Amino acid sequence: MSGSRSSPPGGDGGDEDKRLWQRATAGIRPLKRRSGDAGGDDAAGPKLPLPAMPTPPDPVTRRAAPAFPPSPVPPSLPILEVGAAAGVDARTMVRLKRGLVPAEAEIDLHNLTQSEAHQRLGRFLSAAQAAGRRCVLIITGKGYGADGQVGVLKAQVPRWLNEPPNRERVLAFCYAPSNRGGEGALFVLLRRQRRGAR
Repeated sequence: MSGSRSSPPGGDGGDEDKRLWQRATAGIRPLKRRSGDAGGDDAAGPKLPLPAMPTPPDPVTRRAAPAFPPSPVPPSLPILEVGAAAGVDARTMVRLKRGLVPAEAEIDLHNLTQSEAHQRLGRFLSAAQAAGRRCVLIITGKGYGADGQVGVLKAQVPRWLNEPPNRERVLAFCYAPSNRGGEGALFVLLRRQRRGAR
C-alpha cells in the first residue's frame, strides 16, 4: 500500500498527518492524565474558577419578620376591656361608671375619619396626661347603622386605647352614664405622669 494515505494517530504517518492531528485536537482536554505526560490537565489551559455557592440566609434573619403582627399591647400590661377594673380599685371603678369622677377634658371624635380620629386621640391623651388630668371624656357617637352594626369609631377607640403609647397612659375606661352620652362616650382614667417623664 502506498504511504500517501493518512495514518491514525500514533501510527507511521508522515509529519503532515501529525500536524493535522495536532491542529484538530488542539482544543480538546483529555479526561485522564496520560502516563508520562508532564503537562497533564494544566497544559490544555488555565482552569476556570467554580461559581461561588450562595450563602444560606441566617436563621435569625428569617425569623426577623413575624408571620403576623405582634399584639399592640405592651407585654407587661393587660388588655383593657370596657368597664373592667384592671389595676384600679373597685370603688374608683364604680365612681367612674356612675360619672362621679369629673371629666377634666373631653374630645369629640365622631364625624371624623378613622385616620383623623386616631391621630387626634393620641395627641389628646398625651396632652391631657402632661397637663395632669386624671379623667377625660371621649365622645365616639353610638354610630349604630341601619343594619344594626356598631359604628366604626365606637368599635375602634377601645382598641386604640390599648395601643402603645396610649396604653401606658390609660388605667381604665368605661361607657359614660346616659346623661353624658351613654355608649356613645367613654370615661377614661389616666395614669399620673411620673416626674421627669414626657
